[in-house]
Amino acid sequence: MSESPVLGDYFVIQALENGVQVMGLTRGPETKFHHTEKLDRGEVMVVQFTEHTSAMKIRGKALVYTKHGKVAVGGEDGR
Repeated sequence: MSESPVLGDYFVIQALENGVQVMGLTRGPETKFHHTEKLDRGEVMVVQFTEHTSAMKIRGKALVYTKHGKVAVGGEDGR
């Protein structure tokens, strides 16, 4: 696979509660959900943007680790 500006760096989602939802959204003229995962407390998912995935939606308490730092989802510090 060749390097492409579409293919992004990896990032990590750590669930801080049961039932955290991670949804992938498509690229193109019409954005749609194309993939959904559910994580339980303590589970970690490693994700990457691809030629098919342009965005991620995360619902629930989680921490997202990127090369730019840590982002809390679902409240201050994810708690």
